[in-house]
Amino acid sequence: MDDVDAAVAQISRNMVTSGDWVTPRADGIVFLEKPAMFYWPIAVSLKIFGVHDWAARIPSALSAIGLACLTCAFGAWAFGRRAGLCAGLCMATCVGLFLFTRIVIPDVTLTLTIASAMWAFLRALDEEEPHPRFWAFVLAASLGTGLLLKSLIGAVFPVAAGVLYLFLTRQFFWARTWKRLRPISGLFIALLVAAPWHILATLRNPPYFSIALHGGPGEYHGFLWFFFINEQVLRFLNLRYPRDYNTVPRLWFWLLHFLWLFPWSVYLPAIARLSFKPIERAGRTRLLAICWIGFMLVFFTFSTTQEYYSMPCYPALALLLGSAMAAGGDWIRRGTRVLSVVAGCAGLACITIFFLVRNVPAPGDISSALGHHPSVYTLSLGHMMDLTFDSFAYLRLPLAVAAIALLGGALATFRWVDLRSFLAAALMMVLFYHAARLALVVFDPFLSSRPLAEVVLKSPDGKLIVDHNYWTFSSLTFYTNRDALTLNGRYFNLEYGSYAPGAPDVFIDDTRFKSLWIEPQRYYLEAYQTDLSYFEDLVGRDHLNIVATGGGKLILTNHPLKHVSLGDGDTPPVSNFQKPACKALGIQVKKESPVQSGLFAQYPYLPGRASKGQPFAFQVAVEIRQEI
Repeated sequence: MDDVDAAVAQISRNMVTSGDWVTPRADGIVFLEKPAMFYWPIAVSLKIFGVHDWAARIPSALSAIGLACLTCAFGAWAFGRRAGLCAGLCMATCVGLFLFTRIVIPDVTLTLTIASAMWAFLRALDEEEPHPRFWAFVLAASLGTGLLLKSLIGAVFPVAAGVLYLFLTRQFFWARTWKRLRPISGLFIALLVAAPWHILATLRNPPYFSIALHGGPGEYHGFLWFFFINEQVLRFLNLRYPRDYNTVPRLWFWLLHFLWLFPWSVYLPAIARLSFKPIERAGRTRLLAICWIGFMLVFFTFSTTQEYYSMPCYPALALLLGSAMAAGGDWIRRGTRVLSVVAGCAGLACITIFFLVRNVPAPGDISSALGHHPSVYTLSLGHMMDLTFDSFAYLRLPLAVAAIALLGGALATFRWVDLRSFLAAALMMVLFYHAARLALVVFDPFLSSRPLAEVVLKSPDGKLIVDHNYWTFSSLTFYTNRDALTLNGRYFNLEYGSYAPGAPDVFIDDTRFKSLWIEPQRYYLEAYQTDLSYFEDLVGRDHLNIVATGGGKLILTNHPLKHVSLGDGDTPPVSNFQKPACKALGIQVKKESPVQSGLFAQYPYLPGRASKGQPFAFQVAVEIRQEI
């Protein structure tokens, strides 16, 4: 799990262990950004299956599967089985759903509730529906669940889209409309679902009421102010404090949907030829989809935008695409040809990169070949900017699998049209996503601190310290199940809760760090390898003992570990990668150990301490010889 995933999983675990299912906490700090329902399914999964990273992802996976099935059923009800199948394929295999479910965020579950609300809205109004009351209650329950998942937008988006639809169809002032939608009883159902948690969270996190339209360091106005005014009003106005997010330029926010909906975005022009007249069920569904998409995109055009914010409109786009694909026509055939060309060019690009990097060395892990652009890390895909040409040497297998998928898809879509081409494109994306999964495995040391956490667990007990940002290194706290002190990191999304009454004192500065580091108690510090020289200047090199390195990060401890002492025959234990270096220096190796500590490192390169291209193992061997 990477930083966001691990932090969310740890918050959910804290609910299980503490028994407090009302107030989310990260590292003991009240964390009020997301409603508690986001964490409840993860906490339940951890309680059932045990504390595992895969268990924390089960709710997101089930939500994605449910969303694809719901879109398929919605499309079949509105347009027929063929269109429903196409809509389900679009939803299940589009790039956006894959990308934005690799991280544990509530948006896919929110999208499921909004799609459920939209379908229930249409079915409650449908004259042929025999159970409108049931669907009116489903609509109300979906709105209440949306409120519990991501606050006001969970209800505002479907309500606004529905109101816009009613105005366009001139049903807003019909008594029959409101009789079928049952807004009064629906309001009570929605409040019954959402209100209890909001009331409890307010009572447990006073002050109860504040109308301040600003926030700043040292200010704490309780749950209600942060959750509604700061997170809803001020965030919409881009005045939220602390500002721990970034925004995508509006034009790119719109254009990137061609990528998020790939490969099905090639059929978007065919939507223009569809009928949106609300004289039949298909036309009414298309018109609602346009209202659904239009309101959300316009809303975020005037607000802050991240890449995944528009995910709730993916089902509407999938419904329109599925309807167009089932109808066929020249624009669908042209789109299929465009897809063949795009997939073919992408496949050839993968092959070209594969051959260009086939002889490029790939020592250590991929972090040594990546660039670093911290200014874009507040975007969900910011780390994509870190890719360099040399980094593709670590991705040879994913490149090969991606090339096979894309070239196979290009040939299949060139040969076939209609349903067979759609199935071929879906299969192409499934194989391509497998290549992406293989790439994520390669990126694991860079994105996650799991290997470092495993070393800490095998080492003597000690208190954890993370440098600057708790979120960045939260996978260390998740895999070790320990709270941590944060060095110079009282900012971003933990800052507000750190000023709450009774908040634990987990934030330290350089002065306190220096005093703690010389105490008899053992401490472990996780930081980026490039910051090693900073800590050498701060506490002295003699007080820094390297426990493990990897992924551009390292673990330091303040006291030497016992197993650093020399082994049998005054020969220190070494790991396999150190053997060649020791042998080259004439050091006889009699014993080996998988534990990485002191002078030993888990990975052969230590940027910031070893010169570029010089193996850290070589430096280790030199220092071993000096010790002997």
